[in-house]
This record gives sequence, C-alpha cells and structure tokens, in this order.
Amino acid sequence: MDAPGPTGTAMSKPARGEASLISRAREDQGFRERLLAAPRETIEGELGVTLPTGHEVHVHEESPTATHVVLPPPNERSQEEREAARTGQASLAFLKKTLHDPAPPARPPASGPPRAPGGRAAPGALAGAAREAVRRGLAFLESTVDRNGAWHCIRFNVADPSVPRHFERPPFVSALCVLALERSGEERARAMCAATKGYLGSTIEYPGLWRYYRHLPQDLDSTTLCSLVLRAHPWIALGRNVGPMLANRDEQGRFMTWLLAEDEPDVTSRFRIEADPVVNANVVAYLGHGPETEAAARWLEGLLERDGLEGSSKWYPDPVSICYAISRAVARTEPALDRLRPLLVERILGLRDGAAGFGDALRSAQAVSALDDVGGLGAIDPGAEAEALLASQREDGSWPEFLAFGDQTLRWGIFGQIGHGSESVTSAFCIEALERLAASGA
Repeated sequence: MDAPGPTGTAMSKPARGEASLISRAREDQGFRERLLAAPRETIEGELGVTLPTGHEVHVHEESPTATHVVLPPPNERSQEEREAARTGQASLAFLKKTLHDPAPPARPPASGPPRAPGGRAAPGALAGAAREAVRRGLAFLESTVDRNGAWHCIRFNVADPSVPRHFERPPFVSALCVLALERSGEERARAMCAATKGYLGSTIEYPGLWRYYRHLPQDLDSTTLCSLVLRAHPWIALGRNVGPMLANRDEQGRFMTWLLAEDEPDVTSRFRIEADPVVNANVVAYLGHGPETEAAARWLEGLLERDGLEGSSKWYPDPVSICYAISRAVARTEPALDRLRPLLVERILGLRDGAAGFGDALRSAQAVSALDDVGGLGAIDPGAEAEALLASQREDGSWPEFLAFGDQTLRWGIFGQIGHGSESVTSAFCIEALERLAASGA
C-alpha cells in the first residue's frame, strides 16, 4: 500500500515571502512590471502557492510624489469584548463561549484479539488490513468533523473525573489533526483537509496569528500549526506573521509561547512558560532553519543530548509528543537539522517498554511517525506496530481517547491538570502511522 508524502513538507520559498518579492522587484524590472500588472499570478508563480479564490491582492508602487498608507483590518472583537477577556474571572465567560455541549464519558479501549505467538500476517494481507483500517478510521472522522471543517476535542480534568467534560473546537486541534491526515491519499482525507483549511481561514487574525481560546492571548503553538496547514493564505504566504514571531524570543533566542500585547488578554502572564520545546520545534518547522531559529534548534539539541525531555514541557507531558514535534521540524528543514536524527532515534527507542511498546495507541502512533520522519523506522518491527494499531481500533473505526496535551503541573490550583484529547485526535495520529507503516512495506 503506497501513500503519498505529506504535502508541504518543505517550503519552495522561505516564510518571508513578502520580503523576497520586494527584493526581487528591486533587482528585476521585468518581474516588477509583472508584479504590478498581474499580482496574483506573479505571486503564485514566485512563491509556489495557489492563493484562495476571492481574496483580492493589490500591489502598489510608491514614488517621490505618491505615498501609500496601508491600515490593518479592524479587530474582530469589540473593545468591550477585549476588556472583558482581560479582567480575570470574567474570562470564564469567554471560556464558556468556546466550550460546547458536555462530552460523554471516555469509552474503554478496545480489547483486540491476542497476537498469535510467533505469528505474523503476510505483508500483503497486513497492507490490505491497514488500508481498510485507514478507510474505516476516515469514515469515523468524517462523522465527527463539523460541516465547517472544525475538529472536536474534549477538555477534561485529569485529576478529578467528576469535573464535567466538554467539547471544544479550537483551531489548534484542527491544524494538529489535519497535519497528520496530509499523509493520506484517500479522497475522504483530502476532503476533510480542504474543509478544515476553510475553517482555519475563518479564524485567522491579522497579520496571520491564531489563539486557542478567545479569552487567551494569541500563541505560537496555534499560529505555527495553522500556518503550516494554511500556507496558501496571502498573509501566511507573504510572511506577515514572521515579524511578531521573531519579536517573541527570550534572551537565549528561544521562542516564547504567548504573544502578549497591551490590548490583549493577560490571564496567562502570571504563569506563562517562557519556552516550550514543542512550541519551539513547531516554530522551526514553520520558519525553517536559519540564523533566527538556530538558538531554538540548539536548545532542542541540548535537551536531546542530555536526555532532558522529561518535564521540559508544561503543555506536552509525554516525551513521545515532544519527539514527534522535533522530528517534524527535522523533516521539514531537511537537511539542515540532520544532526538531530540519531539523537531522536535513540531517545524514541529509549521510551519503548519492551513488549508493552510505547504505552498506548496515541504514543505508539506518534513514535512510529517520528521515527519515520528521521529515518529510524527500521529500528523497530513495523509489522508488529501495525498489528498493534489494528488490534486497538474499534468496530466504529475509531481509536480510544488518550491525553494528547494539557497543563499537568498542578501549580495553578483550578488551572492545573487540564487535559485535552479525543477519539478523533487519537484516530488522526493512528491513521498517519498506518499510512507510514504500510508505505514502508510493514
């Protein structure tokens, strides 16, 4: 079973698209004239993107006697709404607007048939079973994704199951899952990805930023993943969001999670994390490797070298998730960060617990995809991993809900131990892993 490679794994042009256009227009008069006469076609050809239909593109040329002032679009939220989000407890009202109907209790994992001792399905039969599992999984996902392309996640309290569980539909989750589905060549996967791109486009904020909840500030985790998915949006293709990202580094050159501004909510400022490895890996994956991201890459390399992943992230408590994000950055910046490949393989294999594997279907799927990204899939038994994923799939095509991310520090009272995950999230990662395993000839 062959599957196409992930779309957009490497940008044909750097994220600073607008700067590259201006630079070329200064040097190439013919290009300048084409850019002025046919901006859409010229930009699409130069940056290798297809801009969304209906989005107008205008290119202006200043002169000694003509000056243009471009105003950003007005804030979609009123001054009253922005002020309400800044006032502590009142932000809970904003949270309720983001959450939806209470979610049902988590279903127990499927109890798949035990593996036959020493038995293994023939490669052809295993590939066919994996393809069928992918199709069943996509059918399940199709039944859960909103008509507008938004993916469901569930917000729950890890420490206290009696706390009500709620559905949520943040752009971050939709982008996280679509990036996993990009590996699939199935028509259902392509249709869901296209619908989700429309949803992400409806939630973008100038100049190309996103936020998780409306009562929280914009953040680099949501922004980078959404930008990776929505590369064809003009604000993203032109690199309008690069400046705010680069301005959001600490003194060590690491990227900070929250984009705090004077007129934005500040409810996170008291417990903000200055640098998170997954967030930094996602920034590197989006911006690429260069002088501005080298410090972040070196920091990630240091964490891998000293085996310091455990406890290094507030939002991603499992080291497998951190390795998954770093591996994506390595694959998308190839060959700039190839030095991290052996380190990642070593760390990922070190997280494996013998016959127990990586712990659950979500971790196993992320570990498989991460190893594939860095060329380490041959270090495990792909057939065994494929069979384990097949055995954990339910009859309805889903995989069980597991904790995917969330604050587990318990340092912030009621804000502590908030988890996020869903059957849809797990299923997206399992489909990605099965596509990769099948393509490897498992």
